[in-house]
Amino acid sequence: MKAGSWCPPRERRSKSVRFDCANPQEHAAGLREAVAAVRRGELVVLPTDTVYGVGADAFTPQAVARLLAAKGRGRNMPSPVLVGSAADLDALADDIPAVARELVAAFWPGGLTLVLRHKPSISWDLGETGGTVAVRMPDHPVAVELLTATGPLAVSSANLTGEASPQDCDAAQGMLAGAVAVYLDGGPTPAAVPSSIVDVTGEVPVLVRAGAIGAARLREVAPGLRER
Repeated sequence: MKAGSWCPPRERRSKSVRFDCANPQEHAAGLREAVAAVRRGELVVLPTDTVYGVGADAFTPQAVARLLAAKGRGRNMPSPVLVGSAADLDALADDIPAVARELVAAFWPGGLTLVLRHKPSISWDLGETGGTVAVRMPDHPVAVELLTATGPLAVSSANLTGEASPQDCDAAQGMLAGAVAVYLDGGPTPAAVPSSIVDVTGEVPVLVRAGAIGAARLREVAPGLRER
C-alpha cells in the first residue's frame, strides 16, 4: 500500500492511499476504502478496460465539481457516467431506442459509450450536458466491483486536461496526486485507447469519437451509423 502527500493549494486533503488489487487482501481493503471515499464525496482512481479513470458519486454535485477541478476541466466538458450493469441504463435514461439496446447487447461490457437523454427526474449536475448523459459499462472486474457497490459514478480519464490518458496507476497518481483519496491499482491497461462514443439521441446513431470499437464493427450492429 502506497501513500502520497501532495495537496491542492486551495483545499487541504487527507493523504491519498493506494491499493494493489493483485493482492487479495489489498483488493478487498481498497474496495472498502474506495466505497467509503465515494460516499464522502471524494475522488477515487480505478482501472478500466480502456484507460484509468477518476471517479466521483454521480449524484453529488460537489463531488463532480471536485472531479472537474482536479482534471482542470470546465463544465462545458461534462463527465461521462460508468455503470456496473446494463440494467442500470433504464434507471438513468429515457426513450432508449432499439439500436441503443442492440449496441449494448453487442458491446457491453466494453469500450462503447452511449449518449442518451437522461431522465428529467434525476437530480445530478455533471456539467453542461444539454439533458443528455454519456454512459458506459466497463469490462474490468475491479471497476465493476466498485460500481456494483457504489452505483453509477461520474468517471473521466485520470489525467490532467491536455495530458495523455494514463495506462497505469503510476501515471494517474503522478498527475492527480493528493486530489484523489483512493487509488486502486489494477495493473496496466491493455492499450491507451479510450472508448468509442456513439450518440443515439437522434434519428440515426452518430459516431462522436472513434476509439476502442471501430466504425466497421459498430455498423455490423447499427448499419445506419454516421460519422461526425
